[in-house]
Amino acid sequence: MSSMLDHVVSQILSLQVRLLACRSRLAEDTDSEALHDLRTSLRRLRSLLRPLRGLPSVDQLEDAARALGALTTPLRDQEVLAGELISRNYLQAGQRRLADRARAFTEVATSDELKRIVIIIDAAPQFLRAAEREGLVRGLGKRIDKRLGKQWRKLEEALKDPAHDRHRLRLLIKRVRYGDEAYPQLDHAGKTLRRLLKKAQGDLGDWHDRLQWLLQAREQVDLAPCKAVWEQELEAAEQQADVTLKRLQKALSRR
Repeated sequence: MSSMLDHVVSQILSLQVRLLACRSRLAEDTDSEALHDLRTSLRRLRSLLRPLRGLPSVDQLEDAARALGALTTPLRDQEVLAGELISRNYLQAGQRRLADRARAFTEVATSDELKRIVIIIDAAPQFLRAAEREGLVRGLGKRIDKRLGKQWRKLEEALKDPAHDRHRLRLLIKRVRYGDEAYPQLDHAGKTLRRLLKKAQGDLGDWHDRLQWLLQAREQVDLAPCKAVWEQELEAAEQQADVTLKRLQKALSRR
């Protein structure tokens, strides 16, 4: 039996339990972290599946995870913005954006997208074990290692581009970081590199949030009082991100 496939199946079963728990929490609106935890589970699932594309049930499961992620992105963005407004004492504006949370959570919990992923993830381990019996997962560890290596090379090339796109870099950093978390036994990143990836993702996340909020402020008048400070924070986040990205590029060159 493939030890790598054992790892994949174990992770899928663990994520299945987490998704079902998140569905219950959303349906009952038990806590404010339910949506965040759902999206974290989806991120981990997609990172686990990305190097496995082509195996039975994998493409369908990845597509289902992508669809559920797209469904929940606007709701999560609204939550984050509401938290930002409340932290700055714009309580009315923040609470207004949370007013329909219970209804929105219920809609996610009962959505076709969530129903679909629950069905597919339940059957995925059986399909993967059948693929193993048919000899379709031979050399699985090497295949995953090769595909993760390709992601690292894309990131390194993008960092060398003086006109790099911060949006694309943010995506590439997330992919390599989460891929490393999904397959730690392949040891693609040491402690220092992991720390820099996390820092770069955080810096770019701060930049991205301010950029999106400023775009929304063009049409949402109650965000106007925050524009000046967001513009300052956007510039600071750009500068901080550039410093971290240079450090990350140097660390990657020494891999």
